[in-house]
Amino acid sequence: MANYRVLVSDPISEKGVDALRSAPGISVDVNTGLKPDELLAIIGDYHGLVVRSETKVTAELLAAAKNLKAVGRAGVGVDNIDRKAATDHGVIVMNTPTGNTISTAEHAFTLMLSAARNIAPAHAQVLKGNFKAARKAYQGIELNTKRLAILGMGRIGTEFAKRAQAFNMHVVAYDPFLSQARADELKVELAATPDIALTGADVVTLHVPLTAETNHILNADRLALMNKGAIVVNCARGGLIDEAALKSAIDSGHIAGCALDVFEVEPPPNDHPLFSLDKHVVLTPHLGASTNEAQENVGIQVAEQLRDFFVTGEIRNAINMPSLDAAALAAVGPYLDLARALGKLLAKLGPENADSLRVSYHGALAKKDTGLVSRTTLTALLEASRPDGQVNIVNAPAIAAQLGLDMVESTINAKTEFNELLVAELRKGDTRYRVAGTIIGRSPRIVEIDHLYVDCNIIGRFLFVENDDRPGIVGVIGTALGTASVNIANMDLSRTSDRSRAVTLIEVDSEPPLSLLESLRTTPGILRVLSFQL
Repeated sequence: MANYRVLVSDPISEKGVDALRSAPGISVDVNTGLKPDELLAIIGDYHGLVVRSETKVTAELLAAAKNLKAVGRAGVGVDNIDRKAATDHGVIVMNTPTGNTISTAEHAFTLMLSAARNIAPAHAQVLKGNFKAARKAYQGIELNTKRLAILGMGRIGTEFAKRAQAFNMHVVAYDPFLSQARADELKVELAATPDIALTGADVVTLHVPLTAETNHILNADRLALMNKGAIVVNCARGGLIDEAALKSAIDSGHIAGCALDVFEVEPPPNDHPLFSLDKHVVLTPHLGASTNEAQENVGIQVAEQLRDFFVTGEIRNAINMPSLDAAALAAVGPYLDLARALGKLLAKLGPENADSLRVSYHGALAKKDTGLVSRTTLTALLEASRPDGQVNIVNAPAIAAQLGLDMVESTINAKTEFNELLVAELRKGDTRYRVAGTIIGRSPRIVEIDHLYVDCNIIGRFLFVENDDRPGIVGVIGTALGTASVNIANMDLSRTSDRSRAVTLIEVDSEPPLSLLESLRTTPGILRVLSFQL
């Protein structure tokens, strides 16, 4: 059994550490508070890395992590991980999107209530002895019947919506992935754009990731769409709000105040403009996930995800490749081996410098989660041209893009001779070469080579001969193999319907000598001879 070393560089739940340590073949080192140069010096020894937000997983660190296969983030945000560099180096990045859902939703809701009722500044004045003055100064805002705009209706946004509805707020949601059917189920109004959601809103809460598209999603123009006296809540990522625009909108009186747990720069400077506000404001130091329950949950989840990845190959909550949980893995697991064989076969038989790889699914297979199957086919294809081991299932799409190879996936409803069929086709201009396979019983089988039916194993050493369909060629091949003392384990022949071309796929017990291959290639009528291992 392989021995994997995992480094826990940020504090996580001890139960999470125990989950890793108890797994067969995994050793764990807990070494927190490392300086960047200290981490850089040791990272090459590890196959797995567990972080929270303190450790910065930079391109430089990933370049030094020669053995690293996976990074697990105990939490949702992965701003501290260079995802592109991780993908380029073939490192899976996983997060734990569910572990702190309730904690973050509750904290965001608490912020909204606190800002509406001036809890923080009123508390401060009470401590200063200004009880009567505070009662007059800090009149609150009632949330009943107010219009709430939620930008981002993932797990946290959905939980926030449930709580807001209990307070009789009218919820309007924007999320590019939210369907009308799902919005109806959640009893929220679906907005087609952020502008529509914000128009006439009394409160906005943000629950989207920070990307190039969402940076400053709440800017001066969008703040102006909200009702006078509105409140801004952000418990997601600081860069989602143009903080200068927010301060201006509050100073003008259009926005009443804000409730923020995150800032564009963390920690924010002491002279941050929003620190001067004295009404309808509450600011916390990134506490959204800081509950005992959330810390325990994300630590256990990230540990279990890394454990299952190393022990069983299960991939959950990956952000730079398709995930595959235990149920999905069981459903498509046999097709991963088949996909690997088809990719290798195409690399041997298909055109070089191809333009695209098309992977298609027929029959019941088309209804399964096949993202990892396609990725496996592509990886096997590229590995043949990159034998240095630099291609893996994570970085294969990036390498394909560098080579100008497009990846296309499709499902086909047309009937075939098989209940399920996996087809991989390599294209270069008008030239197309395809191979296909299926599962017969429990055995993956290659059943088609360039539209010719065959039936062969996916593992072994093979001799492939393509020839004009004429008498005597099979005899020549058999005699040549016998003379060279190469034993035939299995032989499969197929020919075109017009009998113009035939292929012979022979599984052999040993590698045919080069002299045999050259002799066959000079035989009249033989078009191509290849020897390869699958």
